[in-house]
Amino acid sequence: MKRGTVSSHHRTDVGPPRDEGELELLLTTPSPRLIQDVASIDGDILVLGAGGKMGPSLCGLAAQAMRAAGTQSRVVAVSRFSDAAVRGDLESRGVRTVVADLLDDEQLSGLPDAPNIIYMAGRKFGTLGQEHHTWAMNAYVPARVGRRYRHARIVVFSSGNLYPFVDPGSGGVTEATAPAPVGEYAQSCLARERAFEHVSSVHGTHVAIFRLNYAVDMRYGVLSDIGRTLMRREPVSLAVPAFNAVWQGDANEYAIRALGYCASPPTVLNATGPETISVRWAAERLAERLGVEPEFVDAGPQTALVANASVIHSLLGYPLVTLHQMIDWTAAWLAAGGPLWDRPTKFHIRNGGY
Repeated sequence: MKRGTVSSHHRTDVGPPRDEGELELLLTTPSPRLIQDVASIDGDILVLGAGGKMGPSLCGLAAQAMRAAGTQSRVVAVSRFSDAAVRGDLESRGVRTVVADLLDDEQLSGLPDAPNIIYMAGRKFGTLGQEHHTWAMNAYVPARVGRRYRHARIVVFSSGNLYPFVDPGSGGVTEATAPAPVGEYAQSCLARERAFEHVSSVHGTHVAIFRLNYAVDMRYGVLSDIGRTLMRREPVSLAVPAFNAVWQGDANEYAIRALGYCASPPTVLNATGPETISVRWAAERLAERLGVEPEFVDAGPQTALVANASVIHSLLGYPLVTLHQMIDWTAAWLAAGGPLWDRPTKFHIRNGGY
């Protein structure tokens, strides 16, 4: 796969999406740099775990980029697809869908072959009381998938939660920072990475570990969580004083383009925006736009899960949607009563209990 340039143009002329149709259009419209890279991808892209928060828009974005590039390759989305509407929407976008449970070895072995894999399957919320299922999804399944697709390029979605808490003024952890996962969810995320590292070591599989922290779309994300708290006239927690965020469309673009950086041993990429964002500052900016007075609670240790993503920015360019745009769009969406997903990030939790 040929790697494209890192030049970019911010989408500063784009106003806030007014409904889910406009939001999905924004999320699935490919940039020139994505189209350039997708044109160089050999073969189909198989997206495993495509039915979650980010998967449908990632598949739609990749399919649109392929059409724009004039390639004959296709996107194949694999999920249990408990929501038939999601599957139907993907099919309408030209994405082939396959219903499968990755925990079922027979169904996994029956999946189509592909030279490019984006691995999005995993479990976070609901871990407490169901730890065994979290470990099955985040450790057992990756080992099986890695062996099944050992001859492919694999981009593996992971999490910044496996890093230690650090001083926000430090600039954030880098890819060289040793993992120090707190709680079974974060521990199982490290296990997922180690499973793919093992496959890469034994079989020479080319892998990119994609450590994402806090993708944002108007319906969910840290900014939405803070905004909803403000609108309920409840105090905003400062238990974790800072965070990172990246527009979901930019995160999906990074993940697709990361196929060009898979290697053995695996490439590790922190995937987020360039800013270390103060929770207090973000809440005050949202409060201004929402016309409310912010209150704060739980000020605690001045450490946070924050990452330095300068490596991915140097390779793939800065996000196209800026932090101020994300704040403006989130406030406008909340003020207009836009649809919301009941998927809180729980970014303020320090003990890893999700």
